[in-house]
Amino acid sequence: MANVSMVMEFLLLGFSEVRELQLVHATLFLLVYLVALTGNLLIVAVTNLDQRLHNSMYFFLKNLSLLDLCYITTTVPKSILNSLTNSRSISFLGCTTQVLLMILFGGSELFILTVMSYDRYAAICCPLRYDIIMDREVCRKMASASWLCGGLYSLMHTAAIFSSHFCGTRIIHQFFCEVPQLLKLMCPGEARAEVCVLVLSVILGLGCFVSILVSYVNIFFAVLKMPATEGQTKAFSTCLPHLAVFSLYIFTAAFAHLKLPSSSPSTLDLLVSVFYTVLPPTLNPLIYSLRNKDMKAALGKILSVHFIFGVS
Repeated sequence: MANVSMVMEFLLLGFSEVRELQLVHATLFLLVYLVALTGNLLIVAVTNLDQRLHNSMYFFLKNLSLLDLCYITTTVPKSILNSLTNSRSISFLGCTTQVLLMILFGGSELFILTVMSYDRYAAICCPLRYDIIMDREVCRKMASASWLCGGLYSLMHTAAIFSSHFCGTRIIHQFFCEVPQLLKLMCPGEARAEVCVLVLSVILGLGCFVSILVSYVNIFFAVLKMPATEGQTKAFSTCLPHLAVFSLYIFTAAFAHLKLPSSSPSTLDLLVSVFYTVLPPTLNPLIYSLRNKDMKAALGKILSVHFIFGVS
């Protein structure tokens, strides 16, 4: 058992063994990472600087951008570095940290997206009481609870996984340390605690999904009763992107974590992991800024002011 438990490092799966393709992968991931970094930082800056955006909707959007920024930073830079250096290794501590942070930011994002759906429900279905329902103190408590729940959830996962012993191969068939892949490496009978945590994950995920579904069913019924077509268009343009991002995130993550384990690496596994780890943090700033008139106006105002002062 001493041999079994002494894990110093794991080996991650690259996107290719061909050196030229590794460099292509590193370049593409770097470009995507820079887009996500720039977009999310712009949203955080704009929502802080523009007084018109100091309301609950943009407060939660700022939290979502911070989570997206941290979420993509947990995996992509390490993958880029491995491709550039033609290395596949990640230390035991590095793997532990990656799993802890991935689940922390991913879980917190799930809760924030759920809170954002409730915020849209309150704004559209209870407009006269909206400022009372979603006052600043309530928003702060909801955001804090989302981060705290994500942290507790990640601690349970990390403790359940890394208190176990690993047998056989140290190869993780993924470009980052992922819970389903680590479960395959555990010794027989060691995964019981993590299975219990995964069951809790399913319950939490279903709870968030049902909550968001109920919110949007009520929103759609309320919007369809609106007499003005312009009001309907504005409500749908605000809510549908949020629903699309949530669906992409939750269904691809559920597929990756709940599908039957495979003993051989799969290209589909790699592609699905990109869909829930790389695309949402990259697409969120584009969806929430380019489709939002207030965000575009605030961004244009801030950029024009900086340009004028820069020129003068």
